[in-house]
Amino acid sequence: MELIFIRHGQGEHTLDIPVSLQLNDPSLTQKGVEQARLLRSDLPLSKEDIIIISPIRRTLETALIWSENVPCRKIITPLVSPRMFPILPNATTLPCDKILDINLIKSEYPNVEIDMTSPVELWSEGINTMPESGFIEITKKFISRCREFNKEKIYIVSHDGTINSYRQLISGQTLTRNDFLHDAGWFKISC
Repeated sequence: MELIFIRHGQGEHTLDIPVSLQLNDPSLTQKGVEQARLLRSDLPLSKEDIIIISPIRRTLETALIWSENVPCRKIITPLVSPRMFPILPNATTLPCDKILDINLIKSEYPNVEIDMTSPVELWSEGINTMPESGFIEITKKFISRCREFNKEKIYIVSHDGTINSYRQLISGQTLTRNDFLHDAGWFKISC
């Protein structure tokens, strides 16, 4: 099985760092919208594909723009929500990385599935500051769930730190922040 991790397009929270990291629920910028549209030619989708999406507005916008007019399956899960990389002791989740409320997701994104099999606490706490031991368990569950789809490839729209965290655990390589994907960048890995 091949996992294809896609970083969301440029978000409003990256325009004036560190101040913009304090934004609540930032959207894509116009450049981010264009980057999401370009994914259509870089990674064309079919109705047979599955996209797993982080429950954050910028990832949802990226996935929905990219998959516009393609009736593929779209699943939102906190298993690919923002994750700090590397993990810092006593760190807290920034406002720009707070998970959207399930009821808001249901209201604003009625055509996507919500993964209700994920632990309830992840819908409020996410995986952002989860200790590495807990994240290793999440990774095993996530990969097992992906295998259950019985697909050759699965697309995952997520965040730079989350993608690096999964890549590092799956590949066994040591990664740094220099390995972060650029906006709307993507990386394939077999598992």
